[in-house]
Amino acid sequence: MFRQFREEVEAALSAALSSLDLPGDDLGVEEPPEDVPATLASSVAFRLAGVVGAAPPKVAADIAEEISVEGYDYLGAVDTQGPYVNFHVTDTYYDDTLTAAAEDGEYGRLPATGDSVVVEHTSANPTGPVHVGRARNPIVGDAVANLLDFAGNDVERHYYVNDAGRQMAVFTWAYETFDEADLDSEPDRDRIEYDLVRYYQKGNAFLEEADPDEVEAAEAEITEILQGIEAGDEAVYARVENVVDQVLGGMRECLARLPAEFDAFVKETRFMFDGSTRDLAERLKETDHAVYEEDAWQLELDEYGIEKNLVFLRSDGTSLYTTRDLAHHEWKFENYDRAVTVLGEDHKLQAGQLRAALDLLGDDTDKLENVIFSWVNLPGGLGMSTREGTGVMLDDLLDESIARAREEVETRMEDRIRNDDLDDDDIERIARQVGIGAVRYDIVSKQPTKAITFEWDQALNFEAQSAPYIQYVHARCCGITDEASAAGLDASEIDPSVLDTEAERDLLRVIARFPAVIEEAADDLEPHAIATFAREFAEVFNRFYRECPVLSADDEEVASARLALVEASKHTVANALSIIGVEAPESM
Repeated sequence: MFRQFREEVEAALSAALSSLDLPGDDLGVEEPPEDVPATLASSVAFRLAGVVGAAPPKVAADIAEEISVEGYDYLGAVDTQGPYVNFHVTDTYYDDTLTAAAEDGEYGRLPATGDSVVVEHTSANPTGPVHVGRARNPIVGDAVANLLDFAGNDVERHYYVNDAGRQMAVFTWAYETFDEADLDSEPDRDRIEYDLVRYYQKGNAFLEEADPDEVEAAEAEITEILQGIEAGDEAVYARVENVVDQVLGGMRECLARLPAEFDAFVKETRFMFDGSTRDLAERLKETDHAVYEEDAWQLELDEYGIEKNLVFLRSDGTSLYTTRDLAHHEWKFENYDRAVTVLGEDHKLQAGQLRAALDLLGDDTDKLENVIFSWVNLPGGLGMSTREGTGVMLDDLLDESIARAREEVETRMEDRIRNDDLDDDDIERIARQVGIGAVRYDIVSKQPTKAITFEWDQALNFEAQSAPYIQYVHARCCGITDEASAAGLDASEIDPSVLDTEAERDLLRVIARFPAVIEEAADDLEPHAIATFAREFAEVFNRFYRECPVLSADDEEVASARLALVEASKHTVANALSIIGVEAPESM
């Protein structure tokens, strides 16, 4: 309802400014300061004071007097406070909010935009287990995709697989060269990528430490693999693909725990074998920015504010990762309206070079949007092993978080006021939901450009700004609706007007804002805004929970209306958590 209310406010304000013969290009409509008791306010009087030649409060009063609320569903009244023009809602606003949110399990989902969006994220090289430092990519990427989907877009989630670079050639050579007996350790986990990464580590160690003649021979074999891939040699690629697909299969199992799932795994060799990379390189050579220097074709990008040249073709005619990625992006542009890529901060330069090169090629780079994130750091003493060559894996972080969540759940069992019996399977389910939810929420809730130091005490705090605190709201809603059903309390026909306490109205106000929060967060590609909303919503709901009993309400009509408000709250918090990829437990 908030979105519709905002449209009405903008229409009424524009009409008033037009009537006063004042410019209406910037309405200044915003959510008011905390000390301004209105749903929306306009700061337009500040801008127009110089035009009118009067103080902002006087301008605001004149504008407010000119505004008519006739004919609007949700705009009920207009007044001023100092320089602000304040807009207040009607009772219908609250009534329609309650009805919409209580009856629609998908409350908050926006109408279809008709836009197709491909979201590429994670895309970690298939050389071994997913490292915790890179965990922000699949978590933020999945949340961005969920957000865009909920905002009405047709979204596909892609993982771009680097299966043609030197790392994969080294991996393939090492896998074919060494035997199990040659390896220095046992796998750290019973899954294929933990097994095979040992070959990759062995190969790299060999190239650093072996006799120079042996290293030279190995490098010749690695170069042969690279050239075979570039030439489209099916036999050579089959050897590489054998390693890539095995490792990628294990990585997918890890990512599914988050969960982060994909509609397609797009391999970079696709754009080599179909000739598009070769054709693109030829087109780049023809641009005015192409130079042949230091035995390689390069693009000079000073015009774009980029000092470092982009090397796109080696002297032997082989392409580079970015060259293939350029062909990949042109394919995206041909098949999707928008292309969103989630990248680590170490790819900022590459992302800038790629955008500049696409612009030189004549592509519409407005279709390309990037979400850049910083790293996840772990403080000392987390109780997780750090292994030479592998570091702390995402699996380790998730295992530890689930174990700590299980401990927390078990210690809280005696304090539960809900009378449903939880068995061991229930406790394990809740531990998984809470543990993984804690990791996801802690990462999504921070602005992507800020580095994160993951802290257990904050992430798993049931009483503070954390996933468990918000998940508890959903569990409470489920508990109330279950008990109401058992007691025969019905919320199908209610009188919303009986919800007139401040706590009830505050909760309705927050629920009404949810679709607008989704709209703005999707426009800005900021899933952390949804995490912030979920926390604020939990605080407002908990006040309602403390002050407004449902089953023991003095009046059955009030009880039914409050039950509908609980249903509306359940849908709101469940959908907010769903967008950021956190499960909503039915019991805790």
